[in-house]
Amino acid sequence: MPATHIRRWKTLALTTSAVLVGLTMPAVTATPASATTTAYDSTYYKNAVGKTGTSLKSSLHTIISSQTKISYSAVWNALKVTDQDPNNSSNVILLYSGVSRAKTLNGGDVGDWNREHTWAKSHGDFGEVTGPGTDLHHLRPADVTVNSIRGNKDFDEGGSTVSGGGGSLTDSDSFEPRDADKGDVARMILYMAVRYEGDDGFADLEPNELVNNGSNPYMGKLSVLKQWNDEDPPSAFEENRNQVIYDTYQHNRNPFIDHPEWVEAIW
Repeated sequence: MPATHIRRWKTLALTTSAVLVGLTMPAVTATPASATTTAYDSTYYKNAVGKTGTSLKSSLHTIISSQTKISYSAVWNALKVTDQDPNNSSNVILLYSGVSRAKTLNGGDVGDWNREHTWAKSHGDFGEVTGPGTDLHHLRPADVTVNSIRGNKDFDEGGSTVSGGGGSLTDSDSFEPRDADKGDVARMILYMAVRYEGDDGFADLEPNELVNNGSNPYMGKLSVLKQWNDEDPPSAFEENRNQVIYDTYQHNRNPFIDHPEWVEAIW
């Protein structure tokens, strides 16, 4: 089971304050996540708690770089566990579309689901190599057709509706996931940016403000990802997934699921 979290969102505090003083607050689309407490703060995260900026990023990199790596073929079976439909143990929940699909329909044909690299493997040219190419914290099951439409596009807002994409949008150079997956995508991308810093033979992965990053080791847009992190806080499904990866497979955590406020603290 995921660690118990105590979440206090600034939106609630602002709204309460407004009522008390009789003011009308302007509408906001997102506010930074406030401090979160987890069962891992005194153990796993003890060398990171209280830090900000580059110091926090460096500490988290050291912490999460201690992990067990799995092969790309092993990812198939791992995803059947990490992304299992909580209402149907024979199915997985697909990223972007939100569809529940049979675990047995993994493959490359239309109607199947395959392994989506949220940090596109061409962005840094790591392919399917053990390491960033097999890191479960950014790999998710996705519909083959929807995955193909996303391709290696950066993340941004706008575009036309993706058929079968659950409300996702796309244009020539970017992809916008459905609302329920926006925070998930942001936290997966920013995990990769902290985990892979160029000191282990792989590229130094970093978020930026661009789209059309191509083969460069960058992923945009950072400002949009930060907004998504605030708009779509970690869900029970996402927290459980983080716990399963930690307990059963890689034995490391995505710190932005445990502490979404660390996104703003670093970037």
